[in-house]
Amino acid sequence: MELFDLKGKVAIVTGGNGGIGLGIARGLAQAGASIAVAGRNAAKNAAAVKALEALGAKAAALEVDVRDEASCRALVARTAEAFGRVDILVNNAGTNIRKLPQEQTLADWREVLDTNLTSAFLCSQAAYPAMVKAGGGKIISIGSMLSIFGGPLMAAYGSSKGGIVQLTRSLAAAWGKDNIQANAILPGFINTDLTKTAKVQIPGLNQRVIARAAAARWGEPEDFAGIAVFLASAASDYVTGTAIPVDGGYSIQM
Repeated sequence: MELFDLKGKVAIVTGGNGGIGLGIARGLAQAGASIAVAGRNAAKNAAAVKALEALGAKAAALEVDVRDEASCRALVARTAEAFGRVDILVNNAGTNIRKLPQEQTLADWREVLDTNLTSAFLCSQAAYPAMVKAGGGKIISIGSMLSIFGGPLMAAYGSSKGGIVQLTRSLAAAWGKDNIQANAILPGFINTDLTKTAKVQIPGLNQRVIARAAAARWGEPEDFAGIAVFLASAASDYVTGTAIPVDGGYSIQM
Protein backbone atom coordinates (compact mmCIF):
# COMPACT_ATOMS: atom_id res chain seq x y z
CA MET A 1 0.00 0.00 0.00
CA GLU A 2 1.48 3.33 -1.10
CA LEU A 3 0.70 5.13 2.16
CA PHE A 4 3.07 2.79 4.03
CA ASP A 5 5.77 2.66 1.34
CA LEU A 6 9.18 3.83 2.58
CA LYS A 7 11.14 3.32 -0.63
CA GLY A 8 13.66 6.12 -1.04
CA LYS A 9 13.48 7.05 2.66
CA VAL A 10 16.45 6.91 5.01
CA ALA A 11 16.12 6.02 8.70
CA ILE A 12 18.51 6.31 11.62
CA VAL A 13 17.77 3.85 14.43
CA THR A 14 19.78 4.40 17.61
CA GLY A 15 20.28 1.19 19.52
CA GLY A 16 19.21 -0.48 16.29
CA ASN A 17 21.51 -3.45 16.74
CA GLY A 18 19.24 -5.49 19.02
CA GLY A 19 15.94 -5.80 20.86
CA ILE A 20 13.16 -3.36 20.03
CA GLY A 21 15.52 -1.25 17.92
CA LEU A 22 16.35 -4.13 15.60
CA GLY A 23 12.68 -5.13 15.46
CA ILE A 24 11.85 -1.60 14.30
CA ALA A 25 14.78 -1.53 11.86
CA ARG A 26 13.55 -4.78 10.30
CA GLY A 27 10.07 -3.34 9.83
CA LEU A 28 11.34 -0.14 8.24
CA ALA A 29 13.68 -2.12 5.99
CA GLN A 30 10.87 -4.40 4.82
CA ALA A 31 8.85 -1.28 3.95
CA GLY A 32 11.71 -0.13 1.71
CA ALA A 33 13.77 2.26 3.86
CA SER A 34 17.55 2.39 3.97
CA ILE A 35 18.79 1.98 7.55
CA ALA A 36 21.65 3.52 9.51
CA VAL A 37 22.17 1.21 12.50
CA ALA A 38 23.61 3.40 15.24
CA GLY A 39 25.16 1.94 18.37
CA ARG A 40 28.31 1.65 20.46
CA ASN A 41 28.94 -2.07 19.86
CA ALA A 42 30.64 -2.46 16.48
CA ALA A 43 30.16 -6.24 16.34
CA LYS A 44 26.44 -6.03 17.09
CA ASN A 45 26.08 -3.18 14.57
CA ALA A 46 27.70 -5.30 11.87
CA ALA A 47 25.48 -8.30 12.65
CA ALA A 48 22.37 -6.13 12.47
CA VAL A 49 23.43 -4.69 9.10
CA LYS A 50 23.95 -8.21 7.77
CA ALA A 51 20.44 -9.19 8.92
CA LEU A 52 18.91 -6.11 7.27
CA GLU A 53 20.81 -6.65 4.04
CA ALA A 54 19.45 -10.21 3.99
CA LEU A 55 16.00 -8.61 3.77
CA GLY A 56 17.13 -6.72 0.67
CA ALA A 57 17.66 -3.38 2.40
CA LYS A 58 20.53 -0.95 2.11
CA ALA A 59 22.10 -0.59 5.56
CA ALA A 60 25.17 0.86 7.22
CA ALA A 61 26.68 0.43 10.68
CA LEU A 62 27.61 3.68 12.42
CA GLU A 63 29.20 3.87 15.86
CA VAL A 64 27.81 6.65 18.03
CA ASP A 65 27.77 7.84 21.62
CA VAL A 66 24.26 9.24 21.87
CA ARG A 67 25.16 11.07 25.08
CA ASP A 68 27.63 13.26 23.17
CA GLU A 69 26.46 16.21 21.07
CA ALA A 70 29.31 16.07 18.56
CA SER A 71 28.85 12.32 18.08
CA CYS A 72 25.13 12.77 17.37
CA ARG A 73 25.81 15.48 14.80
CA ALA A 74 28.45 13.29 13.17
CA LEU A 75 25.95 10.42 13.03
CA VAL A 76 23.47 12.51 11.04
CA ALA A 77 26.19 13.87 8.76
CA ARG A 78 27.57 10.39 8.04
CA THR A 79 24.08 9.04 7.35
CA ALA A 80 23.36 11.85 4.90
CA GLU A 81 26.75 11.26 3.26
CA ALA A 82 26.10 7.51 2.92
CA PHE A 83 22.48 7.66 1.73
CA GLY A 84 21.94 11.23 0.52
CA ARG A 85 19.29 12.32 3.02
CA VAL A 86 17.69 11.72 6.45
CA ASP A 87 13.93 11.25 6.72
CA ILE A 88 13.33 9.17 9.85
CA LEU A 89 14.92 9.16 13.30
CA VAL A 90 14.14 6.44 15.83
CA ASN A 91 15.36 7.41 19.31
CA ASN A 92 15.61 3.94 20.80
CA ALA A 93 18.94 3.85 22.68
CA GLY A 94 18.35 3.17 26.36
CA THR A 95 19.56 1.68 29.60
CA ASN A 96 18.32 1.05 33.14
CA ILE A 97 19.84 0.84 36.62
CA ARG A 98 17.34 -0.71 39.02
CA LYS A 99 17.79 0.61 42.57
CA LEU A 100 15.59 2.13 45.24
CA PRO A 101 15.71 5.95 45.12
CA GLN A 102 17.68 6.23 48.36
CA GLU A 103 20.32 3.88 46.96
CA GLN A 104 20.69 5.43 43.52
CA THR A 105 23.79 7.56 43.10
CA LEU A 106 23.97 10.77 41.12
CA ALA A 107 26.18 8.92 38.64
CA ASP A 108 23.44 6.29 38.22
CA TRP A 109 20.85 9.01 37.67
CA ARG A 110 22.93 10.83 35.09
CA GLU A 111 23.81 7.62 33.22
CA VAL A 112 20.13 6.72 32.78
CA LEU A 113 18.87 10.25 32.03
CA ASP A 114 21.68 11.00 29.57
CA THR A 115 21.34 7.68 27.73
CA ASN A 116 17.54 7.64 27.56
CA LEU A 117 16.41 11.27 27.42
CA THR A 118 19.27 13.64 26.66
CA SER A 119 20.23 11.40 23.75
CA ALA A 120 16.78 11.78 22.19
CA PHE A 121 17.06 15.56 22.43
CA LEU A 122 20.59 15.62 20.97
CA CYS A 123 19.79 13.26 18.09
CA SER A 124 16.55 15.07 17.26
CA GLN A 125 18.28 18.44 17.31
CA ALA A 126 21.05 17.05 15.08
CA ALA A 127 18.55 15.56 12.62
CA TYR A 128 16.39 18.68 12.35
CA PRO A 129 18.38 20.53 9.61
CA ALA A 130 18.61 17.37 7.49
CA MET A 131 14.87 16.80 7.79
CA VAL A 132 14.12 20.39 6.86
CA LYS A 133 16.36 19.96 3.82
CA ALA A 134 14.45 16.78 2.90
CA GLY A 135 11.12 18.62 3.11
CA GLY A 136 9.96 16.97 6.32
CA GLY A 137 10.60 14.03 8.58
CA LYS A 138 9.46 11.59 11.22
CA ILE A 139 10.82 11.34 14.75
CA ILE A 140 9.86 8.24 16.72
CA SER A 141 11.05 8.10 20.33
CA ILE A 142 10.78 5.05 22.54
CA GLY A 143 9.20 5.68 25.90
CA SER A 144 7.88 2.97 28.20
CA MET A 145 4.97 1.88 30.35
CA LEU A 146 7.06 3.67 33.00
CA SER A 147 6.05 6.85 31.17
CA ILE A 148 2.64 6.13 32.74
CA PHE A 149 3.22 4.00 35.84
CA GLY A 150 5.62 4.29 38.74
CA GLY A 151 7.93 1.63 40.19
CA PRO A 152 10.06 1.51 43.34
CA LEU A 153 13.20 0.61 41.39
CA MET A 154 12.49 2.98 38.50
CA ALA A 155 13.08 6.56 39.70
CA ALA A 156 15.66 7.42 37.05
CA TYR A 157 14.24 5.21 34.30
CA GLY A 158 10.66 6.36 34.82
CA SER A 159 11.75 10.00 34.90
CA SER A 160 13.64 9.58 31.64
CA LYS A 161 10.72 7.86 29.93
CA GLY A 162 8.18 10.38 31.21
CA GLY A 163 10.49 13.01 29.79
CA ILE A 164 10.39 11.28 26.40
CA VAL A 165 6.64 11.92 26.20
CA GLN A 166 7.02 15.62 27.03
CA LEU A 167 9.99 16.02 24.67
CA THR A 168 7.91 14.41 21.92
CA ARG A 169 5.09 16.90 22.47
CA SER A 170 7.49 19.83 22.43
CA LEU A 171 9.15 18.69 19.20
CA ALA A 172 5.75 18.14 17.59
CA ALA A 173 4.63 21.64 18.57
CA ALA A 174 7.87 23.30 17.47
CA TRP A 175 8.48 21.50 14.19
CA GLY A 176 5.01 20.86 12.80
CA LYS A 177 5.45 23.92 10.58
CA ASP A 178 8.46 22.15 9.04
CA ASN A 179 6.38 19.06 8.17
CA ILE A 180 8.12 17.05 10.88
CA GLN A 181 5.92 14.73 12.93
CA ALA A 182 7.15 13.53 16.34
CA ASN A 183 5.54 10.63 18.17
CA ALA A 184 6.43 8.22 20.97
CA ILE A 185 5.93 4.50 21.36
CA LEU A 186 5.42 3.17 24.90
CA PRO A 187 6.50 -0.47 25.06
CA GLY A 188 5.04 -2.73 27.70
CA PHE A 189 6.91 -5.77 28.95
CA ILE A 190 9.01 -7.00 26.02
CA ASN A 191 11.42 -9.94 25.81
CA THR A 192 14.79 -8.20 25.36
CA ASP A 193 18.24 -8.40 26.94
CA LEU A 194 17.27 -5.42 29.13
CA THR A 195 14.26 -7.23 30.63
CA LYS A 196 15.99 -10.54 31.29
CA THR A 197 17.47 -9.12 34.47
CA ALA A 198 14.10 -7.64 35.48
CA LYS A 199 12.59 -11.11 35.60
CA VAL A 200 15.33 -12.07 38.05
CA GLN A 201 15.40 -8.84 40.10
CA ILE A 202 11.62 -8.51 40.49
CA PRO A 203 10.10 -11.71 41.93
CA GLY A 204 6.82 -12.78 40.33
CA LEU A 205 7.09 -10.25 37.49
CA ASN A 206 6.76 -12.80 34.70
CA GLN A 207 3.57 -14.27 36.12
CA ARG A 208 2.03 -10.87 36.84
CA VAL A 209 2.65 -9.63 33.30
CA ILE A 210 1.07 -12.70 31.74
CA ALA A 211 -1.91 -12.46 34.10
CA ARG A 212 -2.56 -8.75 33.48
CA ALA A 213 -1.84 -8.29 29.78
CA ALA A 214 -4.89 -8.85 27.61
CA ALA A 215 -2.63 -10.67 25.15
CA ALA A 216 -1.57 -13.00 28.01
CA ARG A 217 2.07 -12.89 26.94
CA TRP A 218 5.19 -10.77 26.89
CA GLY A 219 5.82 -8.77 23.74
CA GLU A 220 8.53 -9.50 21.20
CA PRO A 221 10.74 -7.02 19.27
CA GLU A 222 8.91 -7.85 16.03
CA ASP A 223 5.68 -6.54 17.57
CA PHE A 224 7.06 -3.02 16.91
CA ALA A 225 7.56 -3.31 13.17
CA GLY A 226 4.01 -2.31 12.22
CA ILE A 227 3.63 0.71 14.51
CA ALA A 228 7.06 1.95 13.43
CA VAL A 229 6.19 1.72 9.74
CA PHE A 230 2.93 3.58 10.38
CA LEU A 231 4.66 6.39 12.30
CA ALA A 232 7.49 6.61 9.74
CA SER A 233 5.24 6.73 6.68
CA ALA A 234 2.81 9.09 4.98
CA ALA A 235 -0.01 7.17 6.68
CA SER A 236 0.70 9.19 9.86
CA ASP A 237 1.19 12.64 8.31
CA TYR A 238 -1.61 14.09 10.49
CA VAL A 239 -0.54 12.23 13.65
CA THR A 240 1.90 14.10 15.87
CA GLY A 241 2.66 14.58 19.56
CA THR A 242 1.14 11.24 20.51
CA ALA A 243 2.36 8.51 22.88
CA ILE A 244 1.06 5.12 21.80
CA PRO A 245 1.21 2.11 24.14
CA VAL A 246 2.32 -1.16 22.57
CA ASP A 247 1.78 -3.36 25.59
CA GLY A 248 -0.63 -6.16 24.74
CA GLY A 249 -3.34 -4.36 26.68
CA TYR A 250 -1.40 -4.23 29.96
CA SER A 251 -2.23 -0.59 30.66
CA ILE A 252 -6.00 -0.90 30.07
CA GLN A 253 -6.66 -3.45 32.83
CA MET A 254 -6.61 -3.19 36.61
